[in-house]
Amino acid sequence: MDRGFVVWFTGLSGAGKSTLARRLESVLRERGLKVEVLDGDIIRTNLSKGLGFSKEDRDTNIRRIGFVCKLLARNGVATIAAAISPYREIRDEVRRDIGDFVEVYVKCPIDVLTGRDVKGLYAKALKGEIPNFTGVSDPYEEPLKPEVLLETDKENEDESLAKLVRRLEELGYLEPSWAVAR
Repeated sequence: MDRGFVVWFTGLSGAGKSTLARRLESVLRERGLKVEVLDGDIIRTNLSKGLGFSKEDRDTNIRRIGFVCKLLARNGVATIAAAISPYREIRDEVRRDIGDFVEVYVKCPIDVLTGRDVKGLYAKALKGEIPNFTGVSDPYEEPLKPEVLLETDKENEDESLAKLVRRLEELGYLEPSWAVAR
């Protein structure tokens, strides 16, 4: 398959977007696809350097990621974006612009994320020490109909990855694993 597509991971900080994106990258490469991962943290230090965390800046950041995803996908690359992307309207805009788009909602409750947070960012945000923190003092709008819902407080990484790969097969973006094994 030389058809490019975008797998867009969205969810709160620490939910597992980057981890699962890297795991998916390995699976796609093993299946012979050209793959690129656009991680939100890396994009912020390169492509979106200088942007803050206002709604306008967050929207600009997501549009930039979406633009790069579109360019890669139209050139046959399986593109994986892992970015909080908190606003539903801008995610839907990017989806419309790209077309071959699979939204993956990596869902995890704040209390679990707080427990996982080695940097203590959620604790600081909950005390009001970090302004505009998504999911605490800034909104996160859950996807209404994501193609894939991964609940990382209930599933381990392997279970989430298997669910995602199975869904990509069902949607026709990947050959079924039984066909690949031949």
